[in-house]
Amino acid sequence: MMLTRRALVKHGLMCVAAASLPAARAVAATSARTLYNGIVLPSTWPPRYPGGRQPDVPPYLRTRPAEIPVDVGRQLFVDDFLIESTTLERRHYSPVLHHANPILRPDREWEVDRITGNSSAMVFSDAVLWDPADRLFKLWYMARYGAGTAYATSADGVHWTKPSLDIVRGTNIVLASWRDSNTVWLDEGDSQGQRFKMICSPSGGATTPVKFVSPDGIKWTSRGPAGATADRSTMFFNPFIGRWVFSLRAGAGTGGDPRRRHYIEATDFDRASWTAADLVEWVSADDRDPWRADFKLRPQLYNLDCVAYESVLLGLFSIWRGESGTHHKHNDICVGFSRDGFHWTRPDRQPFIGADDTIGSWRRSNVQSAGGCCLVVGSNLHFYFSARSGRPGSGDAGEGSTGLAVLRRDGFVSMGTGKDGTLTTRPIRFSGRELFVNAICRELRAEVLDQEGRSIQGLGRDECQPFRGDSTAARIVWRGGRGLAQVGLNAVRLRFHITGGELFAFWVAADAHGASRGYLGAGSPDSPSVVDTAGGKT
Repeated sequence: MMLTRRALVKHGLMCVAAASLPAARAVAATSARTLYNGIVLPSTWPPRYPGGRQPDVPPYLRTRPAEIPVDVGRQLFVDDFLIESTTLERRHYSPVLHHANPILRPDREWEVDRITGNSSAMVFSDAVLWDPADRLFKLWYMARYGAGTAYATSADGVHWTKPSLDIVRGTNIVLASWRDSNTVWLDEGDSQGQRFKMICSPSGGATTPVKFVSPDGIKWTSRGPAGATADRSTMFFNPFIGRWVFSLRAGAGTGGDPRRRHYIEATDFDRASWTAADLVEWVSADDRDPWRADFKLRPQLYNLDCVAYESVLLGLFSIWRGESGTHHKHNDICVGFSRDGFHWTRPDRQPFIGADDTIGSWRRSNVQSAGGCCLVVGSNLHFYFSARSGRPGSGDAGEGSTGLAVLRRDGFVSMGTGKDGTLTTRPIRFSGRELFVNAICRELRAEVLDQEGRSIQGLGRDECQPFRGDSTAARIVWRGGRGLAQVGLNAVRLRFHITGGELFAFWVAADAHGASRGYLGAGSPDSPSVVDTAGGKT
């Protein structure tokens, strides 16, 4: 059974005390809210900072909750929010390119510009998602540069079919209007038969994105303009605060006005609108983003796509490193994480999915993310992205294609050691009964500590049955099959003892099936919803 947005509230996946916003306009909230993870948002939301620059350290890492609820999702170690002490080191990972790349190329006549020779079958945000109703992967993409939005489906997420539709007869085009970037979203909470939402940014500098809705992702109906901004503007739904968030381009990109992002949020997609006075400075590239030596240009934030993944908001940052008359734009995808939906940590500034500067490569330039960011497929995450071949000796885009990169589930960051080490969490609370980990270890044991730091009887290190091996969903039990039921709702600490290995995540599930009750990005073939109610695969 698919969970509705109302059901998510009952499951505690929304904020505890959500302050409602007017449906027709996006304005600041004026009362504090406590999130699912114990973070208290400021009374004015979204926050404003002098000069628009966020603090280097998110407020929730400077002042952490005294006790952290962990009922929502797998708990990732992307920052120190959960960690009280550790002897382990943090390791960062990037996905591996799939051998079938590019998985979507321009091979139809309507995907090729006969005048320039440039061609496109690429996600420019757009979306790649799993639709549980049809049990299909679905993909929307730019067909020919700026010429329209096309649609494809797949049974496995690798091999794609471009169906013949009747919107533009004989093609797979579903929206023929000229465009820059799009975003498509599957709205599981919709009760009006309009399961799919789209925001379309027309091409060419300053522009006004248009909202669309659809029952099937094929036939679209306009809901009118949203508000003035610029091209390469996108959106996502943040279930942690129950808001549609619009990631809007700011900055001309030249003359000391770098590309960056404005932030707008609204409760009602159909009626969302804004004026220039509503725009909030959000996030930008900074001095820690590496420069490309030959261009000698300061990096800029070209786009930011986001999605709820397990217990955090995942952000894919398209970082622009320059361009020239003989080289098309160099963009890499970098990764960031947020626990309140506004402030970001980006500890690893190296490309998560990068461009390949080799002449003749299908991804020589302009690598950017897909809307929805990632999908959970078995024990892996699928990341879809666009890339362009560029035309050697010119600034032309060349061929634009869609690629796939694969990462271990939860595999952004691990806490690891080559010898023996420990990690102790801050005080946490949970209602579940079973402890699970995602780990690769010669040996891992866990113990549960009370508020005074003493091992709870029966849940000590020596009573823990050791986990050895490689699993993305390993159940941890103590002698006699004991779980965490005896803890109840009391705050405790977990201490993990690791020998030669890595810990990617832990979570407390309601039962031995291991469902995390967290979010699955743009969906998963193993779950009837974007909320994990089915449990993980080993």
